Amino acid sequence: MRESPATRLAVHALLGLVAVVWLGPYVWMVLGSFRSLQELIAAPTAPLPSSFRLDAYRQVFETIPVGRYLLNTTVMALLIAALQITLVLPAGYALGKLRFTGRRFAFLTVLACLLVPAQVTFVPVFLMLAKVGLVNSMGALVLPFAASALGTFMVRQALQSVPDEIIEAARMDGASEITIVYRLLGPMLAPTLVSLFLLSFVFHWNDYFWPLVMTTDERVRTMPLAVALLREQGTGVRWHIVMAGNVILSAPALAVFAVAQKHLLRAVARRT
Repeated sequence: MRESPATRLAVHALLGLVAVVWLGPYVWMVLGSFRSLQELIAAPTAPLPSSFRLDAYRQVFETIPVGRYLLNTTVMALLIAALQITLVLPAGYALGKLRFTGRRFAFLTVLACLLVPAQVTFVPVFLMLAKVGLVNSMGALVLPFAASALGTFMVRQALQSVPDEIIEAARMDGASEITIVYRLLGPMLAPTLVSLFLLSFVFHWNDYFWPLVMTTDERVRTMPLAVALLREQGTGVRWHIVMAGNVILSAPALAVFAVAQKHLLRAVARRT
């Protein structure tokens, strides 16, 4: 049944409204970062600044070492995403395609882990990392998130659509389990893995709580902590500087999402 022009127009109007609701605050933040503090306070809802100033961005770079914070955040987010993808493939493969005693219990344990937020376990994890001397290091930021229950669940569910005959044929050709997992199933699960990469990268790029707990040294602190420091500078909140810091923080994550989204669409197109 073909959609009528009126229905199509209504759908597009609804999608446009949703886009405005989602993008409106971000656009307002970007425009606010180009204003002076006086102008922002006097006319916070003005559609455009009277003049586009770069003073807020200049002060951000003068106040904090932006390059170091961005490098720490990038390394942390990429290492976590890479480790998660490396580990969820064999874990999801074991739960989805192998037959062993306790498989159902193991899968239920993975589902239970989805209900436990990191804030609940940070005290024992902190104590464990402190005993081995990893607190205030990149290892403390990366290792607790190397295994992903959500990623394991996603890979396991995606493997339900992969015929067992493909795996059996690979075994008959002499392929090892490692070869099957990474060289055969990895490319087949590209849309799922790209989705996991996006979720992991964006979440940990913006994570504030865990770096705050696990680091005390600027050498390994991340950009979200730096933005919080911008808010605490001086006697009052300099909102235009905070907005500039948030624009700098969000820009790399948006760029990664845009690039990865293209690969995701291509992978989906190849499968369809």
